[in-house]
Amino acid sequence: MASSLLGRISVIQRDIASPVKHLAYVRLFSNGSHALCQKVPPQASFFPVKEAPMLLPGTFKNKVAFITGGGTGLGKGMASTLSALGAECVIASRKLDILKKTADEISHKTGNKVHAVQCNVRDPASVGAAVDSVVSQVGLPDVIINNAAGNFISPSEKLSANAWKTITDIVLNGTANVTLEIGKRLIKAGKGAAFLAITTIYAETGSGFVVPSASAKAGVEALCMSLAGEWGRYGLRFNVIQPGPIKTKGAFSRLDPAGVYEQVLLDRMPVGRLGTPGEIANLAAYLCSDYASWVSGAIIRMDGGEYVLMSGEFNHLRMVTKDQWSEFESMIRKTKNES
Repeated sequence: MASSLLGRISVIQRDIASPVKHLAYVRLFSNGSHALCQKVPPQASFFPVKEAPMLLPGTFKNKVAFITGGGTGLGKGMASTLSALGAECVIASRKLDILKKTADEISHKTGNKVHAVQCNVRDPASVGAAVDSVVSQVGLPDVIINNAAGNFISPSEKLSANAWKTITDIVLNGTANVTLEIGKRLIKAGKGAAFLAITTIYAETGSGFVVPSASAKAGVEALCMSLAGEWGRYGLRFNVIQPGPIKTKGAFSRLDPAGVYEQVLLDRMPVGRLGTPGEIANLAAYLCSDYASWVSGAIIRMDGGEYVLMSGEFNHLRMVTKDQWSEFESMIRKTKNES
């Protein structure tokens, strides 16, 4: 019986590492207009996507929000939600053509002005010029979201010095450049504000094959927690969101180029689906609103339960069938009798 059970356990272990089986096909929508056909576990039906703004209309009326990486993906999602809630948004990145297109799209939907400002967060001079432009157009921001990021998968032994520098410059140095530039001006002007950084669930654990990103994101969290303690006296709040897997075109093209890893992600997602930009945007809006004025120094994980499933020592046993559990129980009883 023991050898038979071990054989079954081997099958279970293979199933854990293999793509998802026995799943229903459903249609989900990406961050754009193209539908994506995915295999999604049945429990996903218990966790419907709700992307409409959850806060009251006008929550951000007369407030200015500055979002880096705001032209696409999560940045676009957060800018859309904040604009719908009344904010005058400024979206920033290196690619002005994409920013202008996104700004027009969001403004057309919400009826609120969205500004596009070119900014290379890696360059302090570019950041300074971008903030000068923001101040001249709309004044100092009330909300600052550090969302600009860069990442790709690679064995660490193949990383070049330039590859390391590129990612850390965008993620860590870029966040520091924006935060310090705007923060110093806010302090001088005596104006309060809410800062938010977007990191990742592996910022606290590290992860192979994305080492520059893991290291830089961990630094971003340390930066935010440090300033939450130091700059609260100036009326500045700092919080962090750690998103789990969210399918956006830019991120997945570099992290899942073959389109295979997505099924593995779904298999280890307790809620049975990936997250969406709109869901992150709702949490971001809350953390940056006056409803969260007592929230500072918080790191909030939003990942459909992926982190806790991966970290639980015996969570792989979810693959064991009822019949296999009966065999386990029989073996355990015999062990007790032998002792």
